[in-house]
Amino acid sequence: MLLVTVVLLPASRFALFLSLPAGDGRRAEIVELGKGRPLRAVAQELERRGILSSGRLFTLYARLMGGDSRVKAGFYLFDDGMRPGRILSMMLTGEIYQRLFALPQGYSSFQAAEMLEKRGIFTKEKFLAACRDGAMLSELGIQAPSAEGYLFPGSYNILPGKTEQEVVREMILRQQKYLKDEVRDRLKVRGLTENELLTLASMVEKEAVLPAEKPLIAAVFQNRLKLGMRLQSDPTALYGVRAFAGKVSRDDIMKQTPYNTYQIPALPPGPIGNPGKDAIEAVLDPPTVPYLYFVGRGDGSHQFSRDLASHNYAVNKYLKAPAAAQRGTR
Repeated sequence: MLLVTVVLLPASRFALFLSLPAGDGRRAEIVELGKGRPLRAVAQELERRGILSSGRLFTLYARLMGGDSRVKAGFYLFDDGMRPGRILSMMLTGEIYQRLFALPQGYSSFQAAEMLEKRGIFTKEKFLAACRDGAMLSELGIQAPSAEGYLFPGSYNILPGKTEQEVVREMILRQQKYLKDEVRDRLKVRGLTENELLTLASMVEKEAVLPAEKPLIAAVFQNRLKLGMRLQSDPTALYGVRAFAGKVSRDDIMKQTPYNTYQIPALPPGPIGNPGKDAIEAVLDPPTVPYLYFVGRGDGSHQFSRDLASHNYAVNKYLKAPAAAQRGTR
């Protein structure tokens, strides 16, 4: 039957179909090739959307090439400037559409929402609403007002049709798997709850610029907690107020918020960002050091001190003196 069809079909028409795209490439469509869905149905859909000039000829071409049963399921991005051969090749090799979103270590849910909105994937409001979905959080065993701290940093392929809730759920499940496989048995040794671990790790992530300093910063925070000292972490003063850009003002420090560790005598009630593995590891296995203070040197590194006098000297050296010198040159 296939041979008869080929013979009856004018060779020139078939050759023209294979050599010319349906359009000029301005029309693009995302099409799902589902498991078990006949290629004929997909070809008809591509014709209907203007990607192919003939779904029937494409089906015939695929059969002639022996590819009608070898196409791979997934979402594909096609445009009307592609020749039929290119479209079939993509289906056979599984060149599926990817809309990757990478959540950096330490980013808060607010920052993630802004990135997603800029990419045109979700609106900021809807993503944040999904992070605060109480029913979903309860179902996943998270006793917190939001998913902050439970979103696993990494890459995600956000396919068309995925909802904000589905993406947030995927991020949470990845974090929970990591915590279950690598962390939970070690929490008891450190005397930390899961929430305390993620809170401390999120602070370490925000404070550290150099990965090598994360364990030292984690040690400072835990040393201060043991002595009943306030943590006085700059990023906590800004959480929920504005983005942390490395500097805080006196007004920021004096603000009364539940997260401001200049004002509260202990850990914040929850994480201020979503920590990565190395920050979590730093909290679980901090070095034994006497440091209680640290201050930025202005190059990304920090000066660590064991007492207030040494810390004040470092603050004057790295912060006050350079600022004064800069004012003098204006």
